[in-house]
Amino acid sequence: MTQPDPTAPPVVMNATWSSGDRASIHADFTAPSGTTVFFGPSGSGKSLTLALIAGLLRPQSGTIHLHDSPVADPANKIHVRTQDRHLGMVFQDAALLPHRTALGNLTLALRHVPHRERHDQATAWLERVGAAHLAEQKPRTLSGGERQRIALARALAGQPRLLLLDEPFSALDRPTRHQLRDLLATLTREERTPTLLVTHDPDDVTALADHVLLFAPGHTRHLISAAEFEPTQPPTADVALSDGRCAQ
Repeated sequence: MTQPDPTAPPVVMNATWSSGDRASIHADFTAPSGTTVFFGPSGSGKSLTLALIAGLLRPQSGTIHLHDSPVADPANKIHVRTQDRHLGMVFQDAALLPHRTALGNLTLALRHVPHRERHDQATAWLERVGAAHLAEQKPRTLSGGERQRIALARALAGQPRLLLLDEPFSALDRPTRHQLRDLLATLTREERTPTLLVTHDPDDVTALADHVLLFAPGHTRHLISAAEFEPTQPPTADVALSDGRCAQ
């Protein structure tokens, strides 16, 4: 990828992917800076869209641009590898390396840092997420919330141009979800990292979103501001806006 244009939107996407009869998505949107939350019913294609942006899936048609650089364009045989898209990613299961300590998982994200500085920077990141006391523990000994703290630190320590989160809080209890929402909001504000968050929980939208991309089964519907989102509306195919309109 070329150097990013700081004035360009983090994501511009108009692309289609299908596995045949099982699943498909057509996503057409521009994500502004800040945090854009993907919200809609289960199976509507939110995670598929995130996987296409990450390069874990290849669109069959259309294009995806990150910071004005093309990363997927099958018509022109463009497909930038996931590791070259400068992304940070956090999934529901944290996906930490089980044989490495919390500190060891962090140092792997700091390959852009001189070797002699990695330990100190990894320690500093653990402190920022409230997990310094877990530095020498391995993932199997940690709670779900502790693993997600470390996964979030690892994702941001690599200085990504875009942070992708797929249901990162859904397996956690309510108090832990609340704590991690506050932590995520603080870190993304401090790091100024554009963020895409997949969720079906209206509380995530209320707490974190600058913008909301609404999904219906198989396609994106409408990008709205967080102020327009109606938090009492369940994530059905027709999502109400705060003024009573239905997103089309």
